[in-house]
Amino acid sequence: MVTKPVGSASIVDQMGIEISGFAELRAGARLQNDRHEKDASIGEARVQVELERAGDAVTFRVVADFLGDPVEGRYPIKLEEGHGFIDLREANVALRPTDFMDLKVGRQVLTWGTGDLVFINDLFPKDWNAFFSGRDDEYLKAPSDAVKASFFTDLANLDVVYTPRFDADRYIDGQRLSYFNPMLGRLAGRDALVRTERPDDWFNDDELSLRLYRNFGAIEAALYAYRGYWKSPVGMNAMTGRATFPKLAVYGGSLRGPLAGGIAHTEFGYYDSRDDHSGTNPFVRNGEWRGLVGFEREVLPEFTVSGQYYLERMIDYHHFVVASPPGMRIPRQNRHTITLRFTKLAMNQNLILSLFNFWSPSDDDGHLRARATYKITDVWLAEIGSLVFYGRRRDSFLGQFEDNSNLFVAMRRSF
Repeated sequence: MVTKPVGSASIVDQMGIEISGFAELRAGARLQNDRHEKDASIGEARVQVELERAGDAVTFRVVADFLGDPVEGRYPIKLEEGHGFIDLREANVALRPTDFMDLKVGRQVLTWGTGDLVFINDLFPKDWNAFFSGRDDEYLKAPSDAVKASFFTDLANLDVVYTPRFDADRYIDGQRLSYFNPMLGRLAGRDALVRTERPDDWFNDDELSLRLYRNFGAIEAALYAYRGYWKSPVGMNAMTGRATFPKLAVYGGSLRGPLAGGIAHTEFGYYDSRDDHSGTNPFVRNGEWRGLVGFEREVLPEFTVSGQYYLERMIDYHHFVVASPPGMRIPRQNRHTITLRFTKLAMNQNLILSLFNFWSPSDDDGHLRARATYKITDVWLAEIGSLVFYGRRRDSFLGQFEDNSNLFVAMRRSF
C-alpha cells in the first residue's frame, strides 16, 4: 500500500488541485538496417503529470512529460522543438469573462477540422517524429503558445487563436528518422541534419487562425482562415542552403454530418503561398488547392470502417516547371491519397485492434499503421504495433521513410 506524504497531500487538497497522469515504458526497433540512424527507433521512459485547479470562473492547468530516450540522445530542454528531458504539453489559464466568451491563455494543444490523420485547415503544430516513431497518437499534436478566444452567439460561433511567435511543426530533421535530402540526392539522417532559418520574433512572426462554425440541424459547418507560415520547412534560401518556412495564408471550409447510417465529412482549403504568388520561385513551395471527402460507419457490432480521399493540387504548375533548374525533381501537379481505417473492439471493449493505411496512387507509396491495445486493469495498459512505409521511389513523400519501418511495444500505468 502506497501512502502520500501527509503534509503535501493536505496542501494539494487545500488548494483544490487534482493530480493525475501515467508512467510508461515504450521500446521499438527498425525492421531493416538504416545506416543513417540507430537500430532502435524508440526507447522511452516517460512520466506525465497533470495538475488542474478548476474554479467557477478560472481554471489553471499544467501537463508536463518527463522522459529519457537514448535514441534521441539530446537532453537540453528545447520546448518548441520537443527535445530534452521535459516536454511541457500544457500550461494555461482558462477564463469565462462573459456568458458569450471563453478565453484560454498559455501553452495548449489545439485542433480543428474533419480529417482523420489528414489536415487541411488545422494549421496548428504537429510532431511528425512522434507520429512516425511509434509514440501514442496523441503526441502527433504538438502544443501551441497561444491565446484562444471563443465567442458564442445564436447566429454562429467564432474561435480566434493568436500565436504571438510562430510555432513550427516538430518536423523530420534527421535526428531520429532518415529522410531524402534533395541537396545530396540521397537518403540522409544524423549525417546531414536539416538546418533551418526559422521566424522567431515575438509579435512580428506571429500567426492568426479563425474558425466560424454552426450547426444546420445535424450538419456541422465551418469556415476557416489562417495567416502565418508553412508549418514545416518547405522552402530554401539559395544563398545559405538552409531550409525556410515561407509565408502562408489558408482559407477553407468543412461539412460533417450523418449519411447512409454513418458519418460523412468533407473539407477544402486554398493555400496561398505568400512569398511566391506567381509560382515562379522553385525554392518556395507553390500555392495549392487541398480537399478531402470521407465516410465512417459501423458495419458490424463493434467493428468500424472508415475511408478518405485526399487531393493536393499545385496551382501555378506550369510556372513552377519552367522556373525549376535542371536536375531538380519535378513533382506531379496532383498528389492523391486514399486512407482506410479498420477498428475492432473485443473482450468487453478492453481490446482495441486498429489498422490504418495511407496509399498514394500518384506517388506509388504508402504507410501502414497497425496497433493492438489491451486494457489489463483500470490502471494498466499494454500495446504492440508496427509502422511500415513502402514506395517505388526513395524520393517520394512516404517512400523516403521506408528504412524507418519499425515494431514497438509499450506498457502504461495510470494514476
